[in-house]
Amino acid sequence: MRLPTLRYALLPLFAALLLSACHGKDDASQPGGSTPESALQGSIDLLKAGDLNGLWKHALPPADYANLRADWSRHEQDPQPITAEDRAKFSETMQELTGPDAENKLYAELQPKLSMMQQQYKDQLPVLISVGEAFVKNGIAQNKSLTEAQKAQTASVLDVLGPWAQQTPWFDQAKAKQAVGVAVTTARQLDLKNPDQLRTMDFDTAMAKYSTGFNGAKQLLAIYGLSLDDTLNSVKFTPVSNSNGHAVVKIDYTLLGKPLSTESTLVQQDGRWYSEDMLNNVRKSHQQLSEQPPSARSTGVPAAAGSVATKD
Repeated sequence: MRLPTLRYALLPLFAALLLSACHGKDDASQPGGSTPESALQGSIDLLKAGDLNGLWKHALPPADYANLRADWSRHEQDPQPITAEDRAKFSETMQELTGPDAENKLYAELQPKLSMMQQQYKDQLPVLISVGEAFVKNGIAQNKSLTEAQKAQTASVLDVLGPWAQQTPWFDQAKAKQAVGVAVTTARQLDLKNPDQLRTMDFDTAMAKYSTGFNGAKQLLAIYGLSLDDTLNSVKFTPVSNSNGHAVVKIDYTLLGKPLSTESTLVQQDGRWYSEDMLNNVRKSHQQLSEQPPSARSTGVPAAAGSVATKD
């Protein structure tokens, strides 16, 4: 092969390597990652985007993702009936949130209540939050399903969130007006007509609704100074070990400006890497559902919904 021909043949390869070096990560739309770090980064990217369906698809091997979807449709409706009072209350709440000029009407109702609450609870709220934090920490310490490392990590997060919650101006009028706007916009995007919809949604519809709710919650927290995107953007990965299809990755991140760290264990399957905790939780949920008689099944989200990129 002549030199010019070889040069042109290698151009696509050089371009691919350059793109890879610039981006430094896999395509998050694919299951798992080619490395433990890229698997975790893909989950971080999808969580930041609020793509919960894509997150499950990325974080699970194809067969487990298929089981997750199938299990969703196998759950029976909640045996507890929805009463006429429940439907009326749901309809009233959604009408208040989605009706014409809902933002201004709700804020007009909320404004005097905020002033009253600020006078009554301004000095008490930090104490109440501190008591609540201690109560939650005690519950975590007594939780037998969590490892000592998971308990320590959760306590570290609470140590950061506690002072933030105590110092946040929850009764600030301007912030409340922004929050009302986010709540109204989110409610309109959810487009829920009745409570029955919450029990009959298929997997794709449910994930889309959850994503809408998650993105709304992120905006609300950001109004009061807690940016989840800033935390997700701060994540750094450091390999700890990698052998025999098992890897441990240290995850450093900042929460409200405070440095924190945890570790995640990943397993390799069919050449791709996945969170061991998430994989085990989803498979355990699938097995339990398969072993239950149909009458014992009830609507719910798999147990792993709360563990995404880190080892909880």
